[in-house]
Amino acid sequence: MTAAPEVNVRAMLEARSVALVGASARPGSLGARMIDQLARSPSRPRTYLVNPRYADIGGTPCLPSLAELPEPVDLAVLAVPDTALADQLALAARTRARSAVIFGNAFDADGTTGLRERLAATAAGAGMAVCGAGCMGFVNVARGLRAVGYIEPDPAPAGPVALITHSGSVFSTMLRADRGFGFSLVVSSGQELVTTAAAYARYALQLEETKVLALVLEAIRDPAGLRQALTDALTKDVPVVLLSVGESRAGQRLVEAHSGALAAGDGAWEALAGAYGLHRVRDLAELADTLELFVSGRRCARGAAGIATVHDSGLERAHTADLAAELGVPFAPLSPATQERLAATIDPGHQPGNPLDVWATGRDTEPLFAGCLTALAADPRVAAVALAVDLVPELDGDEAYPRAVRAAAAQTDKPVVVLAGLPAAIDPAAARELRASGVPVLESTRTGLLALRHLLDHAEPPEPPRPAPPGPRRQRWAPILAAGPPGNAVLFDLLRDYGIPAVRARQAGTRAGALAAAAEIGYPVVLKTDEPGIAHKSDVGGVRLGLAGPGAAGAAYDDLAARLGPRVLVCQTAAAGTELALGLVRDAVLGPLLVIGAGGVLIEIFSERAVVLPPLTRSSALLVLARLRLAAVLAGARGQRPADLDAIAGAITGLSELATDLGDLVDALDINPLICGPAGAVAADVLAVIR
Repeated sequence: MTAAPEVNVRAMLEARSVALVGASARPGSLGARMIDQLARSPSRPRTYLVNPRYADIGGTPCLPSLAELPEPVDLAVLAVPDTALADQLALAARTRARSAVIFGNAFDADGTTGLRERLAATAAGAGMAVCGAGCMGFVNVARGLRAVGYIEPDPAPAGPVALITHSGSVFSTMLRADRGFGFSLVVSSGQELVTTAAAYARYALQLEETKVLALVLEAIRDPAGLRQALTDALTKDVPVVLLSVGESRAGQRLVEAHSGALAAGDGAWEALAGAYGLHRVRDLAELADTLELFVSGRRCARGAAGIATVHDSGLERAHTADLAAELGVPFAPLSPATQERLAATIDPGHQPGNPLDVWATGRDTEPLFAGCLTALAADPRVAAVALAVDLVPELDGDEAYPRAVRAAAAQTDKPVVVLAGLPAAIDPAAARELRASGVPVLESTRTGLLALRHLLDHAEPPEPPRPAPPGPRRQRWAPILAAGPPGNAVLFDLLRDYGIPAVRARQAGTRAGALAAAAEIGYPVVLKTDEPGIAHKSDVGGVRLGLAGPGAAGAAYDDLAARLGPRVLVCQTAAAGTELALGLVRDAVLGPLLVIGAGGVLIEIFSERAVVLPPLTRSSALLVLARLRLAAVLAGARGQRPADLDAIAGAITGLSELATDLGDLVDALDINPLICGPAGAVAADVLAVIR
């Protein structure tokens, strides 16, 4: 895919001259809606109607063809059947139109998609930006341009969110959502035949109105451009909220490599999010709550311990605490001073704590809740405060809750929000008033807590990744890997060259050779089949452990040779420890990814793993380890001695360097297990799939 020049993306999104091809006088038609929507653009672009069936539409002259335009236009909007798309886009290119919007799905008559390739080639050859095909168009709220074929809100809600989405439904849903945020730019990018989400994102980040970037994507079509846009967002401290769908194809053909299977699914998205600090959401409700929270402009301070919540229900307080524990949202411990301040505010019989239930007599509701919220916000360990009430319509007209939370918000720079439990029960009028005063109303307990977790995470953004060039070790190993799949003993040497300790190993093809190798290594030893084509040795009974002397080793060799073949690997026995798996897998879009998870026999049944984008530093490797549930085991669970975390981090960064140097030559590489103990970490087995 060839991205359109950035200057033409700007020409499209800020077009001053527009040709509407397929303009129509028929009410309700795509051509009529297109005219209506463009006419509502505050920027008032010069507009040319094009349709040979009309001399004029509503008194505006209608040209028979793009060839009759009096000037090259910035934007041609094509509301024509798929059968006419190729000719009309070619004509737009010949008349030097700088960009186009294609609403149609661009199918050939037989239902195939060759038309899309022809359209992309036409536009790329002319240097045109193209929105679509199969899109809704765009609304540039910041610059006052509406290039859409469906009726959208007028005026479009203005605000700091730039939304780029592959989905037309999401485009309309978010524009019409009655939430506490508006938009600088909304783009339905569709199939991205030429212009990608990355190009729109980079444009949006150049708008001073954009303070939050929202991406709803099903594929990564321009990885280099997207990574640059995400780097720009990190540099500008613009939060990026991502809702991704679909599956990465990483490793799905690499069935012989565990890392490929583990990275499949959303591994590429996970790696991208971790590297650039993206806030991944799982549905539109979480997206809306998270955007509303970020749009408020208030941020959590670095080093704050967690959130605080105030409740009017003991049961809902417990429910919130349960959900927060499930979702990994921490509550801040309160200082003694805060506890004393709360104790002086709440009714007798209630205990000062976090989360806090203050409902008792119902007297003096506004000062009671405002005082508690203000006291919690003043605690330096509290990052954000939520009034966790359902915000139902009060049948007696009581406005104590909204007034209390507004009063608390006025006393602090920290985020102060309403955390509601049920969207359908929220009082719309109260919510609008709170949002107008800068207080986010998060519309469910689960998605609201997740949004607060995103806000907490944003206080500690990662450093932008800085890809490193291949190092001198590539010159040593590239010819070896290019010559074909190396044996395990050579792979162990490869690991050691990248600073990853590995067991000593020798290859053998005879009984005498195996016994000589065992004597050299020192008993006890491990014998493994080294026959080509056997990826998972344990699955075929190809591993014999704890061979204490020549008799046991000889018998083990005889068995393996008889069943599987004469080639074996004789290995040093590693000390006991926790087993991890480290993997490298080449994603078709992002390139090499690292996979970290449970090792040994647990790798296929223990679902937890982390997928990260190299390069990786030791400190970032330690952070990845800390996020795994395995961290508790590595720290020394149930009386076990803790593993050497620095050594494990060293092995991960060594694999990261290997990926940087040799990732173009390796489809997958597994270290399984990496045995981790108090004295270090050692690779006990390795498998590679060479490109």
